[in-house]
Amino acid sequence: MVASFALRGLCRARAALRCDLAELLWVPRRGHRLTPADDELYQRTRISLLQRESPQSMYIDSYSSLGFMVNGNRVLGPCALLPHSVVQWNVGTHQDITEESFSLFWLLEPRIEIIVVGTGDRTERLQPGVLQAMRQRGIAVEVQDTPNACATFNFLCHEGRVTGAALIPPPGGTVLTTLAQAAE
Repeated sequence: MVASFALRGLCRARAALRCDLAELLWVPRRGHRLTPADDELYQRTRISLLQRESPQSMYIDSYSSLGFMVNGNRVLGPCALLPHSVVQWNVGTHQDITEESFSLFWLLEPRIEIIVVGTGDRTERLQPGVLQAMRQRGIAVEVQDTPNACATFNFLCHEGRVTGAALIPPPGGTVLTTLAQAAE
């Protein structure tokens, strides 16, 4: 009896597996093409930034060994970026960074939440006393190499955080191109 049920089930399954060859070879037809033409593969896309989401924010467009391009304005040498302004920062290397050189950041209102420090082409340690003084004033300090500090600053500004940056240009020929130059 079990054998007859198994045989009957096999026959039904075999009938279900039978289908026409035309059904197997049938491919849905589309009225449009899904792949780009050869000439479209070699065209470049150009991006034009018409307006930033928050026009009052600071953004670092590019950097070089000479300085920075901030919101379309060239800044030569080390600089301090505040929520609505850019100032020259009187330091030469990470060894020149002192509690006094950071005093600018804790005098501001509204209070800055975090300062991103760019120390050139390498991440360098700041003096422990400087970091302790900033921590006592309730300001977080993130120390990175300048290229990563620029990206972190832009990200934090985009999030709407009250942030500042203290940046030393990287020596040599290091350049971050702007979005428009990268698209070309």
